[in-house]
Amino acid sequence: MRYFKFFIITVLLIILQSSSCQKAEAIKIGLLDGVNEAFIGTSKPANLLQAGTYKSFYVLEAMKPYRFKAMGDSIGVEINGKVFNLSMSRVIIRPQNKGFISTKKRWYRGEFIVINNNGKLVVVNDLPLELYMLGVVPSEMPSKWNPEALKAQAIAARSYAIANRGKRASHGYDLKDTPEDQAYGGASSETAETNRAVSETKGIVVTYNKKIIPAYYSASAGGHTINSGDVWNTDLPFLRSVPSFDDNVSKNGHGIGMSQHGANNLASKGYNAYQILSYYYNNVKFGRLDPSWAL
Repeated sequence: MRYFKFFIITVLLIILQSSSCQKAEAIKIGLLDGVNEAFIGTSKPANLLQAGTYKSFYVLEAMKPYRFKAMGDSIGVEINGKVFNLSMSRVIIRPQNKGFISTKKRWYRGEFIVINNNGKLVVVNDLPLELYMLGVVPSEMPSKWNPEALKAQAIAARSYAIANRGKRASHGYDLKDTPEDQAYGGASSETAETNRAVSETKGIVVTYNKKIIPAYYSASAGGHTINSGDVWNTDLPFLRSVPSFDDNVSKNGHGIGMSQHGANNLASKGYNAYQILSYYYNNVKFGRLDPSWAL
């Protein structure tokens, strides 16, 4: 562990030099894309809103599944056995009193946007980034792992999400809810341990040259992470090959950036989240987002 004698000193300097980053806003996560219909329910009564005007035109009952379906270029909803054409291609479902909303047999925070895109439905979870993080961390890392590893995961995932906002704008959302972007299980996946990791790192992101980085990570690198240029066409200066500290775990994933198993091993040896992240991402600093984005 000779490398870390210098490493610990540099991390302290990085934290002291942290700078504020640009304000972030709510994030849109694609839950369903290209389907003919979707079943949606809410834990409390929910308003159906016109997109654009945000005027409520109907109230959905709590704990009752509603079938939304594509009808030409419009959206239909089945109510008490009868399908009504809403004559609109986009509708917002907003639970009252901070209620939860459900599809795919999971509960989610925030609200849904249902879109008719070329005759198929897209269901989008629209919510503040910090609430999104509550459903990402337990979906990407076991909640019983070391708390410092969980905090490192929260910061990396938050940075990745912000750096990739708008990635899938042509579909009507920012990111998918799968490992293709980041695994996201909504409120149904939340745990006390991972919620604490998100809370204790609230708004903290990884930066390079004053920009938030896409903090790539994978389950394990098999002993050594990979330079980004060896896999992709772009050689990112903050993604350099280092020993991954996951030697007993076979490679699982692209092997670029933080090794999740390696992060947990380092945390178990006493390294904190910031030391772990500064090890896997080269010459980075940490910034804190404007707190208003989480409201």
